[in-house]
Amino acid sequence: MSSSLLRRSFIGLLVLLMLLGVGYWAIGGRTGAMLWAVKYMIRKDYGPAQEVQWATPVISPLANSAEKRPNIILIVADDLGFNDITAHGGGVAQGTVPTPHIDSLAHNGVDFLAGYSGNATCAPSRAAMMTGRYPTRFGFEFTPTPKQFMKVIAAEGNGIQSGKPIYHPEREADLIPYEDMGLPVQEVTLARALKNSGYRTLQLGKWHLGDSPQFRPYSHGFDESLALMHGASMFLPENSPHVVNAKQDFDPIDKFLWAAHPWGIRFNDGEPFQPPRYMTDYLTDEAIKAIDVNKQNPFFMYLAYNAPHSPLQSTREDYDALSHITDHTTRVYAAMIRSLDRNIGRLLQHLKKQGLDDNTMIIFTSDNGGAHYIGVPDLNKPFRGWKATFYEGGIRVPFFMKWPKGLPTGTQYTQPISHLDIFSTALAAAHAAPPEGKDLDGVNLLPFAKGLNTQAPHEQLFFRTDTYLALRTGDWKLQVMERPKQDVLYNLAVDPGERNNLASQEPKRLADMKKSLLAINAQQGKPLWPSLAEAPIALDRTLKQASKPGEAYVYYAN
Repeated sequence: MSSSLLRRSFIGLLVLLMLLGVGYWAIGGRTGAMLWAVKYMIRKDYGPAQEVQWATPVISPLANSAEKRPNIILIVADDLGFNDITAHGGGVAQGTVPTPHIDSLAHNGVDFLAGYSGNATCAPSRAAMMTGRYPTRFGFEFTPTPKQFMKVIAAEGNGIQSGKPIYHPEREADLIPYEDMGLPVQEVTLARALKNSGYRTLQLGKWHLGDSPQFRPYSHGFDESLALMHGASMFLPENSPHVVNAKQDFDPIDKFLWAAHPWGIRFNDGEPFQPPRYMTDYLTDEAIKAIDVNKQNPFFMYLAYNAPHSPLQSTREDYDALSHITDHTTRVYAAMIRSLDRNIGRLLQHLKKQGLDDNTMIIFTSDNGGAHYIGVPDLNKPFRGWKATFYEGGIRVPFFMKWPKGLPTGTQYTQPISHLDIFSTALAAAHAAPPEGKDLDGVNLLPFAKGLNTQAPHEQLFFRTDTYLALRTGDWKLQVMERPKQDVLYNLAVDPGERNNLASQEPKRLADMKKSLLAINAQQGKPLWPSLAEAPIALDRTLKQASKPGEAYVYYAN
């Protein structure tokens, strides 16, 4: 690749990662210059589709051990709302789009009804999953973003009458180069820990933890990787005869994505190329191929779909199957959910066909709650709020675990658990040692899921982004925010929708929880790079819906 092309590709990557990282912001107004920048900077010359050749591994000693360790597959959807699937009686379009294959993971395994994400946005949440540690503990607090575009975004209005984005020029002195932003290599990922224990480690789909070579999946313990180029991707080219598109003219970020047309994937450290078919189908095709090549060894597969993150694109087949949905945007979104469910069904069927079903642990979750900026209501019902808030709608996620050989079936677990627990649980199932010198914030969920430990796995769960903090203790949740400056305290046992703020009625509880929150906060590290801007998110409407005077909102920093 020529130096000029490499430079143009990097600039384009920098732009797009910023756009995807702050995609939850409800900005608006003067977008022409940004659209021009995206259209002409983002690389368009990815190579044509190519055949991926997964390496045939050497047979591991673990393959012939007396008790073969389980395969572990971590499936992560992108911005999947709690109400996007039908496992709990909900579902898109009033439950008329069933998700039987995803639901089967809950019905045939353990359904963690109070599953929490590691954070309210993509990148920090994924850092929590990969390390078993609060991302704030090691400085991965914010999505990597460049200064120039944070300035532009902060300068734009966003349709909320109560506030506008805020830019922090005083923080620029602490900003590090964009190419140095990523998951620190000193952190021990789940892939590295399992690889050190003899597992084959495979990554497919969204990574979003740094795209410079020193941060890519193969630098963090994955033997092989088929990774999206950016924090999101097109599902098909816009003009494909097989695609149905839904563009959101009220969302500038959506306009950026359509202008950029990011349509590329990279195998290991090779040149990026265009996938040959709809992205959700393609990732499943390759996951099945990788399973076949690696089935003789215990393997860990991190399968991170980019569905149903925007841009909203469905296959024509899935769209046509949902003719009862009259709203075009909702129908495209629902078709994306239908595709995701169908593909997980394909994966489950193949595991069964290969005789791997009984001793494969499958963990299914979403990186955070559904996003308000796609304009579809009720994604997180019955919970309030969206992605990029610490209300339940932003951090309460589907969380299922199925392992016929090692876990009970048809079990519902009600105590709060977290993405943080994936790390320790997987290591325990694999009989792998935890990393030395690392304080893990997650716990092994196996004894809790089996009913062998009746205590709560966590006394407290903590969340932070900049000056916005939250703590769940038992049935109670406290949120402390600077903009608007307030403390909100909810009893989730009687008010899961977080409507009745009890802060003034529970002064002692408020003081005790605030003390605990500040004590945990003091244990966290300094961000590796600062957030240069923050913006308000309306709690009770989508971005498509008009703002209302006096509406509730929170500021969220990136």
